[in-house]
Amino acid sequence: MEMYVGGIGIECVEEDLRKLFSQYGEVTRVAIITDRDTGHNRGFAFCTMPDDVEADAAMRAISGMKFQGQILRVNKSLSTRGHTSYKTT
Repeated sequence: MEMYVGGIGIECVEEDLRKLFSQYGEVTRVAIITDRDTGHNRGFAFCTMPDDVEADAAMRAISGMKFQGQILRVNKSLSTRGHTSYKTT
């Protein structure tokens, strides 16, 4: 399942989110979305977990959690297409 992760801090890197979500199961992909001109983190990311039960558990646990000084919002991604056109870190 692909999840939208909003509210990430500008210092957050892929490995930070991978460690956070991995507490709930296997993480196959983390993509932090960056501004195409500046390369700065845009404050959101996508995280993919292959097991829907584990992904649901991660969403329930992490959404609303304070992480690196920010409150995270985690939802099932509304997009059915990949986000490969985004520049990721």
